[in-house]
Amino acid sequence: MASERPGATDMQPLKGYTVVTLEHAIAAPFATRQLADLGARVIKIERPGVGDFARGYDTRVRGLASHFVWTNRSKESLTLDVKHPQANALLRRLVIDKADVVIQNLAPGAAARLGLGYEMLSKEKPGIIVCDISGYGGDGPYRDKKAYDLLIQSESGFLSVTGTPDEPSKAGTSIADIAAGMYAYSNILAALLQRAQTGRGQHIDISMLESLVEWNSYPLYYAFEGAAPPPRTGASHATIYPYGPFPAGDGGTVMLGLQNEREWATFCEKVLMQPALATDARFAGNPKRVAAREALRSIIVETFASLTTAQVVERLEAAQIANARVNTMAEVWAHPQLAARKRWRDVQTSAGTVPALLPPGTWDEGPRMDAVPALGAHTDAILGELGLDAAAIAELRSAGAV
Repeated sequence: MASERPGATDMQPLKGYTVVTLEHAIAAPFATRQLADLGARVIKIERPGVGDFARGYDTRVRGLASHFVWTNRSKESLTLDVKHPQANALLRRLVIDKADVVIQNLAPGAAARLGLGYEMLSKEKPGIIVCDISGYGGDGPYRDKKAYDLLIQSESGFLSVTGTPDEPSKAGTSIADIAAGMYAYSNILAALLQRAQTGRGQHIDISMLESLVEWNSYPLYYAFEGAAPPPRTGASHATIYPYGPFPAGDGGTVMLGLQNEREWATFCEKVLMQPALATDARFAGNPKRVAAREALRSIIVETFASLTTAQVVERLEAAQIANARVNTMAEVWAHPQLAARKRWRDVQTSAGTVPALLPPGTWDEGPRMDAVPALGAHTDAILGELGLDAAAIAELRSAGAV
């Protein structure tokens, strides 16, 4: 059965479920924030005085770290030195008494050494769900290898197909962490559904490598049985052309994409104003356009050179050719579509109110959008739930346990 979450008022899908998480950086925090979005009570265990080291990544959000603000709203922060015997005993009690789910992305084997592995916990609490997130998984020759996001982008082959012909490039976001966080989230939801049917918990082993390799399946299959992989083509599509950014005469850039021969003919006639190109043998079919991309790019750039960005977009829209602006972060903050759909909400932080994007999707009750916690903000309240009075908490604090 799910444990009660004190103070919950809205009926949300995971209301009444409690998640205890030993997390840092991005992968596990992103998974647990999404569980919190759905109404779960998420108790984040942090090191006293320091906390999740993502708190110190930068100071871009009024003194707070951008990664931390993104992935930690709607959580409760409990400071515990998990290696301290008294703190460790309290953590185990918290898990046994209250947790439906335990998530951790500590070093491989660390959670088990703390007594928080699935094998040990499930003996006392058969319904517990334990999700371990690591770089390479719980076994195999790479089990103990350090794994950060960029390293996994490299190991998974992602870098080999991303960037320019001269140099590979990392993704601008922590894509390996995000992939692992998404699979942790979906696996936990599946485990909760399974538990509702069987009463049994589940051990979930999430690997960042496997998560990003799954997302790399298209280039993997493109290079099947030793075939050449997709080339690195910057912001242009590697295997569809024209599909990418093109400069206009006023210095702006327009992103456009074609998906079929009907669109190619329309593009030639109504955008390039050169209908004869549609039957040019050099460009007959996508494979030939990809092979002749430099010649075709020259024709497109020459045509756009006499037009402003707005005029290029006007032609593309009239021809119903897919296009987009190459927006900056500032332009995304002010994006008219996000504003029209009312996708922004205010979220409290220790530095004041900041805007936050609603989670994708539409729910009748709306997602939970509570505060980003200050370090240890909920320590006394949670320890009070475990029966500790103010004097006992003060003693633990003086001993460095909380």
